[in-house]
Amino acid sequence: MDHEQSQEARFRSLNNLLRHITFRQLQIFTAVCRLRSFTKAADALFLAQPTVSLQMKKLAEAVGLPLFEQMGKELRITDAGQDLYAACRELFATFENLETQIADRKGIRRGRLRLGVVTTAKYIAPELLAAFGQQYPGIEFSMTVSNRDKIIRRIQDSEDDLYVMGQVPTDEVEVEATPFAWNPLTVMVPRGHPLTRAPRPVPLSAIANAPFLIREPGSGTRNAYLRLFAERGLKLRIAMELSSNEAIKHAVASGLGISILSIHSLALEGTQGPIEVLEVEGFPILRKWYLVHPRGRMLSLTAQKFVEFTISQEQFITDRLVKLWPDLAKYL
Repeated sequence: MDHEQSQEARFRSLNNLLRHITFRQLQIFTAVCRLRSFTKAADALFLAQPTVSLQMKKLAEAVGLPLFEQMGKELRITDAGQDLYAACRELFATFENLETQIADRKGIRRGRLRLGVVTTAKYIAPELLAAFGQQYPGIEFSMTVSNRDKIIRRIQDSEDDLYVMGQVPTDEVEVEATPFAWNPLTVMVPRGHPLTRAPRPVPLSAIANAPFLIREPGSGTRNAYLRLFAERGLKLRIAMELSSNEAIKHAVASGLGISILSIHSLALEGTQGPIEVLEVEGFPILRKWYLVHPRGRMLSLTAQKFVEFTISQEQFITDRLVKLWPDLAKYL
């Protein structure tokens, strides 16, 4: 078969799909893939569950291959379903770009931005979105906050446009990562704690011997400081495991122990409140915030604009951190 015949065959195959597949079916299919459930997709789209099942049956018949498999209670996407899901994401991204371009030609700046954010980044991401929204008031935002492991799963499923992370995934998924601001990890103690009267910097062994409040497994912050203690041959004396930075801050302020958190977590109350930042050997751990997206995936125009805007805010964010904790200036 020569090139022209091969191309004609592809066109016939495409036309066959276009005759039997509707845009609405692809929207429903994408929701099922994203939520891993016919029932949840029906609820999200305000449809009856039998309607979703019927449309997915018609879609599978049009494709000619099963799109889903039921494995016990888990709905699994087949290889053919994964191929179609990838094509749907590209298709919808193209239409979103077209909508943005048309709106810009009309003089109206519009678009959508879906952001996935690791737990600690919830202290910085809303401010970035608010400032970005002032420049582009027609843009709609959504933000999902979760721990690192769950955000990685969202990246694998391409659920959002961009992700804010402090530790770039390397083994789990291939990504593009753009650094945009400092994310220093510091030791935090209740005000008046005995360690505040120790010579500075406080030895790392003294931190290991104090009752310690630790984040849950799957936290990028936890991974970063456990690595440091392991390199020094030290083991933390864990008093309690908590699932959020806010819970840890309250526990530290109550005198239940000490912990290690991003300096960003004190953005609202500052460092003059019930929690003090301690100058400790090996700290701060200087990490960066990154904007992350799956490698090879084309960013929407709105996402591209957000990346450019966020990079431009680096000096402003650094200045705010130094104002929050002046000692940080000598480490940057």
